[in-house]
Amino acid sequence: MKIQTGYLYHIKDEYFDVVNDDNLMTNHERGKKRPTYFTIKDKEILWFIPLSSKVEKYQKIIDKKINKYGRCNTILIREILGKDSVILLQNAFPTLEKYIDHVHLLDNGEPAKVIKSLKDEILQNFKYLLKLKSRGINLFFTDIDSIKEMLEELNN
Repeated sequence: MKIQTGYLYHIKDEYFDVVNDDNLMTNHERGKKRPTYFTIKDKEILWFIPLSSKVEKYQKIIDKKINKYGRCNTILIREILGKDSVILLQNAFPTLEKYIDHVHLLDNGEPAKVIKSLKDEILQNFKYLLKLKSRGINLFFTDIDSIKEMLEELNN
């Protein structure tokens, strides 16, 4: 399977069993392949950013963050595949290709991807969050460093 940045994928339940991190957003309904993840390919490591349909719930969180900090780049609400979706950058986590179950398909059988301008916006915000983390400001819910380290060991 050719993995590409900006496409939407589903992850295997096995990943959550192997990583066993309580801060990960798991497949809500085991076997139902939810949520869908925006994927960033970074060499052997893939970054999965969960998408959610719970716009009202996350809009309240975004509003609180904007009131407190003047901005919110850990959660975005944008149109994906014709409907509003929540992009949960704060819940991003690394994974490996072997844990990808399948690419999300459109009704016509084509792989689902976000438009280029949204892909660029997500990448910009994600890189900014990684930069903050490198400076000691961690806005990620999962321990991405230990997960990445574990995956690198599993991949060798």
